[in-house]
Amino acid sequence: MAAFKRKRGGEGPVDKKAKKVKFVADGGDSVVDVKNETIHEVTVPVPVSLGKWTNKERVLIFSSRGINFRTRHLMQDLRTMMPHSKADTKMDRKDKLFVVNEVCEIKNCNKCIFFEAKKKQDLYMWISNCPHGPSAKFLVQNIHTLAELKMTGNCLKGSRPLLSFDPKFDQEPQYALLKELFIQTFSTPRYHPKSQPFVDHVFTFTIADNRIWFRNYQIIEEDASLVEIGPRFVLNLMKIFQGSFGGPTLYENPDFQSPNLHRRELRLAAAAKVREKQMVKELQKMKRADAKENLDKDVTADVFVTPAEEKPVHIQTEAPEPKVMKKKNKHKAFKRQRMQRARR
Repeated sequence: MAAFKRKRGGEGPVDKKAKKVKFVADGGDSVVDVKNETIHEVTVPVPVSLGKWTNKERVLIFSSRGINFRTRHLMQDLRTMMPHSKADTKMDRKDKLFVVNEVCEIKNCNKCIFFEAKKKQDLYMWISNCPHGPSAKFLVQNIHTLAELKMTGNCLKGSRPLLSFDPKFDQEPQYALLKELFIQTFSTPRYHPKSQPFVDHVFTFTIADNRIWFRNYQIIEEDASLVEIGPRFVLNLMKIFQGSFGGPTLYENPDFQSPNLHRRELRLAAAAKVREKQMVKELQKMKRADAKENLDKDVTADVFVTPAEEKPVHIQTEAPEPKVMKKKNKHKAFKRQRMQRARR
């Protein structure tokens, strides 16, 4: 049996001495003699799809205005990993979310990943099946892009990924719905014109702490070990809607806490710490004041005090004699004149 090597960019024989391969519809092996040399023609069944692109999934990845640089890099990383994705200009924040369905229809896309920024610090991700739904809204946390991670892993651009899901996705109905939505959105369709016929990396979706953790790993050919490539982020589920970007609510996460409420609790906790420090200082001041008062009223200070002698009280019965005032000499000489007179 002839050995074949797989090359980047396509499938087929590379070695010139390799045996011929003949595709026959009915199947079977045959042996042909050419110039006294035996050539084995191996019959391989024709593929069912004949290499045609049948699963025409197209994903539109774009965002609203007001996103930061990290979100922009994350979008670019997702577009690089997903060859069946398309890009579009940023949507105005004043527009309603239903406009996204029209944008997807114009771009001929049936899936959408929309990043919505609020207050220039909160990032929300919508994953929707346009235009009929369902759709899910997530809060994106702990974003790390390819540029800042600098992992050692690497994979071929446009290759098809394997999708690995946590066993918890099959235990609860909301996670089962999200699993099917992730499969249809992140998996690259077979025979896509921009994809490569190789499988060399894995997308993992893990549920921990009521959140979905996304990781991207490379499959090393030598020992089939995994090396992380990036990017990585965490999805905190908010709601699942029946329609696309709206409609009746199918599921609402009871454990979800809005970022505004979380920041408010942090501020209240910081204020409580400040108040506690102030109360401790006031208590210390009161203790110091009490200690000073106790020292002033020391009981042992009177031990060495001796009583004073009592003097008899003198009662004056006669009026005092008047004092004789001497008349002052108005013509008193100055000191210099007196000294001159004394010298004479």
